[in-house]
Amino acid sequence: MNFISDLALILVIAGITGLIFKRLRQPLILGYILAGFLASPHMTFFPSVRDTSSIHTWADIGIIFLMFALGLEFSFKKLVKMGTGPIITAVSIILFMMTMGTLIGQTFGWSEMNSLFLGGMLAMSSTTIIYKSFSELGLLQQKFAGRVISVLILEDIFGILLMVVLPALAASNKFEGQELIMSFVKLFFFLILWFVVGIYIVPQIFRSFKKWLNAETLLVFSVGLCFLMVFLAEKAGYSSALGAFLIGSILAETIEAEAIEKVISSVKDLFGAIFFVSVGMLVDPAILLEYWAPIVVIVAAILIGQMIFGTIGYLLSGLPLKTAMQCGFSMAQIGEFSFILASLGITLGVTSDFLYPVVVAASIITTFLTPYMIKLSLPAYKRLEKLLPRKVTRRLSDRSTAGKEMPASGWRVMFTGQLVIVVTYLVLSFSAIGISFTVILPFLRGLLTHWGGNVVGGLLTFFGVSVFLRPIVMKKIHAQQVKQWRLNGAKRSLLFFYLSIALRFFISTLATYYILNYLSPFKWYWHLLAAALLVALITMDRIFGFKNQFSKRVKYVSIRLERTFTHNLRQREWKAAARRPGYARTLDRHDLHLSQLVLPNNSAWGGLTLAQLNFGQTDGVMIAAIVRGGNRVNIPDGNTMLFPQDTIEVIGDDDSLEALAKRMQAEIVTGNKRVLNHRLDIKHITIGSKSPFCEKTIFESGIREDYNCMVVGFEDEEEESNAINIAVANRRIVKGDTIWLVGEEKDLKQIKLANAGSNPTAKQV
Repeated sequence: MNFISDLALILVIAGITGLIFKRLRQPLILGYILAGFLASPHMTFFPSVRDTSSIHTWADIGIIFLMFALGLEFSFKKLVKMGTGPIITAVSIILFMMTMGTLIGQTFGWSEMNSLFLGGMLAMSSTTIIYKSFSELGLLQQKFAGRVISVLILEDIFGILLMVVLPALAASNKFEGQELIMSFVKLFFFLILWFVVGIYIVPQIFRSFKKWLNAETLLVFSVGLCFLMVFLAEKAGYSSALGAFLIGSILAETIEAEAIEKVISSVKDLFGAIFFVSVGMLVDPAILLEYWAPIVVIVAAILIGQMIFGTIGYLLSGLPLKTAMQCGFSMAQIGEFSFILASLGITLGVTSDFLYPVVVAASIITTFLTPYMIKLSLPAYKRLEKLLPRKVTRRLSDRSTAGKEMPASGWRVMFTGQLVIVVTYLVLSFSAIGISFTVILPFLRGLLTHWGGNVVGGLLTFFGVSVFLRPIVMKKIHAQQVKQWRLNGAKRSLLFFYLSIALRFFISTLATYYILNYLSPFKWYWHLLAAALLVALITMDRIFGFKNQFSKRVKYVSIRLERTFTHNLRQREWKAAARRPGYARTLDRHDLHLSQLVLPNNSAWGGLTLAQLNFGQTDGVMIAAIVRGGNRVNIPDGNTMLFPQDTIEVIGDDDSLEALAKRMQAEIVTGNKRVLNHRLDIKHITIGSKSPFCEKTIFESGIREDYNCMVVGFEDEEEESNAINIAVANRRIVKGDTIWLVGEEKDLKQIKLANAGSNPTAKQV
């Protein structure tokens, strides 16, 4: 029962501290860490957790869900489309901060692994904290916030790589370049394999069972996929966090991604809270007192380092000084990834016990200061603008090419495209070969003779991988830049084309040679010759004037597989493009840009028209469209009414959109108060001779229009039973009728007075 009592203790304390920190408008993460600190064995005057091992198991599950949710928000396509700007910024910040963290550790005399882990922790800002701060400050719609989020995505990818590389370095306890390279090669091999296979299979499963998917089945199935990938990742020698992130990124490309994010949100919040509680439980006050100096230095390094190096990194990407400082100041904190790395170091036994609480303390301080650092960016910019020479300020501020990517040259697009094709299909080919040699071949050898199994297994293996080997040789790049490059430099492009074909043919031949050399006893040169002939068999449409039906069949299967993969990969992008207006990109190139805001459920704006809200005069923005469910209202007029959960497409500049977002949040009405004030009631009135409703039909009475009440039934005076008859609009109200009405209490009082002959002024709508 210790487990139940421990879980009850930490959840109750976490709930209380969470409410307190929510009331204080502070991040909930800090409240959960405080809860863990209070429930830890270090606090002797407070009830403590008895069995910490079970809590750490739940915390590991919390890491899995955090990484799964992070993967759902990630997109490889968006990563490719980011361009070089965010990459330059991320690389600059990571190099600067990791070097600084490593040097700080060595300055205090810490070990190499402690220093390296510290550098990795300082190199990654907290996506959760920054996103939450932007949301609370109403800055999510500003352009600089998008720049920050792009860099944070790249930092998260770096964190994933660190989770693979650091254990490899810790295992050997030395830094060998060859071992590091092999770790990266193995990692990329598995990433490509899992991603390609996952994108091909998972969306098809969702399509097949779409009509049976509801919130419950979607949650169970998605979590099941998550833990299946976690199991496979651990079997391959990687962390559970990597597997969770990878399956999340695969599901992110499906059209069910938003629904999955919604159904797992509560589960992620619960286990995430337990994870942050476990973080607080490892904080030892004695260690904090002993290492107060390193904590102060680390906090200063994070704040000053991101202020300076973060700003420099964004300047290097081409952003103007003001935007660069806003971005750099926003990143001055560390968070969840630092905790994960710290716990990884403890699990591996390569970092000292003091490092974890030191990093947690630094994170708490920097997290608390994050909103103030974001607000400080503009005053700091104005101060720096006065100090710098006017020529320098003008040069750093007037950067018209900021964020614009130069079009890539044709040969570069062709080279990059062919490299992606070759690497991807080689990974698939050798994966298929590996499965065949480890599963199918032993079975065939047991069923047949050794050499008979080799022959049949070799043929099956080659036929299986032929659909991957053919695109390596024959796949073309159809990008417009490549076509233009071929037209402008016909001879050079033709030479490049033939050299490329020859090289790719040789690569496919080597893959086939590997199959033959593994199974056949003949000399290597016979294997090489046979491999070349087999590759020619699957790539040539005609052989000695005859149609090659085998090549045609391989081509058909290969194209079909590729089209299915492309459709699965881009289906969410196509759906989003259909929802996003075509003019949005044009606006983004100017001071105005398009933003989408969702009207909260309890907003006071619900039920009001655009004319009543008057956004143009009040906020200086224009409403371009309203999306409600599957319907879209373009260029709505002033009579268009807003409803909760409407997606409003707004055009404006950064300042106007920020003001509108803040005002929208301020107009949220407390749910209970609103329900009590507008609760419906049911009453009945008896019609007398002086009633203004007597001898009128229900439609003519004006009960709905003038009094905001609805007639739901009536009792006839002549009928002896108390049955209530359904009211119809043309039913005439006569003396003695008992009418049943539904409406708000104040409106029912008005209609009762009117029926009695008092004839009060009816409320007009």
